[in-house]
Amino acid sequence: MSKQPNRVTVHSKLTAVSSKPIGPGKAHPLSVLDHAMGHHTLHMIFYYRDKLFGSFDLDPLRESLTEVLSLYPPVTGRLAREEKEGNWKVKCNDAGVRVIRAKVDTTLDEWLRSADGSEERDLTVWDEMPDDPHTWSPFVIQVNEFEGEGIAIGLSCTHMHADLTSATLLFKSWTEVHRHAPISHPPLFNPSALRARPVLNTCTKSATYYANKSTIKAQTPSEKLATATFRFSNSVIKHCLLEVSDICHDATPFDFLSALFWTCIARLKPTKNDHSHSLSICTDFRNMLKAPVSTGYFGNALHFSMLSLAVREMDHSQLGHVAGFVHHHVAGLEEQEIWPVIDWFESQKDKAGKFAPPFCMYGPELTCVSMEHMIIPSGHTLDADQSLMYEAMFSEKEIPVHVSCHVGNMKGEGLIMVMPAPEGGLARSVMVMLPEKELPELCKDETILRLEPTMLLTGRS
Repeated sequence: MSKQPNRVTVHSKLTAVSSKPIGPGKAHPLSVLDHAMGHHTLHMIFYYRDKLFGSFDLDPLRESLTEVLSLYPPVTGRLAREEKEGNWKVKCNDAGVRVIRAKVDTTLDEWLRSADGSEERDLTVWDEMPDDPHTWSPFVIQVNEFEGEGIAIGLSCTHMHADLTSATLLFKSWTEVHRHAPISHPPLFNPSALRARPVLNTCTKSATYYANKSTIKAQTPSEKLATATFRFSNSVIKHCLLEVSDICHDATPFDFLSALFWTCIARLKPTKNDHSHSLSICTDFRNMLKAPVSTGYFGNALHFSMLSLAVREMDHSQLGHVAGFVHHHVAGLEEQEIWPVIDWFESQKDKAGKFAPPFCMYGPELTCVSMEHMIIPSGHTLDADQSLMYEAMFSEKEIPVHVSCHVGNMKGEGLIMVMPAPEGGLARSVMVMLPEKELPELCKDETILRLEPTMLLTGRS
């Protein structure tokens, strides 16, 4: 089905400020890793079947938003440059968050069937940062009403301010305040927690990887990128993990699904001169350090690392082996490879102390993002595990029916995001962004289709 234009119509804009005024003169400096993500933006969309509100201007939904914003001063502030070094900081002046109201000219179910990734971005209207951002809101919330029952709430922000964990917990905190529940992960604003060490160590493979990545000029895709979402059930993933257990007995859903999509996408790509395929793996390292960073740490705590395999190792019949390679790569990530990356970014400062310009982190090689850290163990069986994303409930009775995540300004071969699914347990959603000519071929791949995924937001009716 071809894209239907103008199904999302913005009809009002307002600004939400915190319920408690912030004291004058407060500022939040952005960390070295925050600056490193300055090339990108984040866009999350939470879909609900209920309406949730009547007139948002006077609704409890807005009231709970203003209340939670009082806990997040950097969210309502404005970007400015430090006078001495010229690095970014947030003036916590309670200028507020832009809130957009919009109507969607279809039902929720029809939208999930027929919209594509490009049209879905209409649910998160975004203006790029101007040269002078002192009046520009780095966070935007868009409330979209579907015909009949159902809404989608889009949260957009600069990647400098937050990563997917921080954005998820901001949204989840809003839902907890709304239903008068305690906030499970209070925000922690401490950019110095990830400050470079006194003696910089940049002689590691991870620091070298980032150094090489920084030298690659930004690429403009020769064609438009397209997005599709594949949802796999708990029972299917359980069966798949059992099938590869002889080769990798402790494989995770991420290990299997990243191996599956990597091998399928590799067939669509030309072989490199060294007869290998490479995958950049993005992981959250909050709980990977000996002195863990709080889950509520607000900012960026992501690590990118490279896994390369020879073409002969990427055959579909070797899927268990590829999952094993992914598993051992992720499990082998250690603290001594994370800190040197922070050291390397610190070493790139100029004489005045200003950080080097950001570069494309999600690319140019195929990139796969793990969100396994968002899974909350139930303490009973894996089938009962739930995720932070799907605990974002405005009422006790209704979890989101779907959550989408988009990364802005992604360049290169493509992006795979292995995410939790509403079913919970081992079920996962996989969002894939590929060049338009490649995505239809991936959607027809028999290796994927034999697992009977539910296809969402592919532009098909």
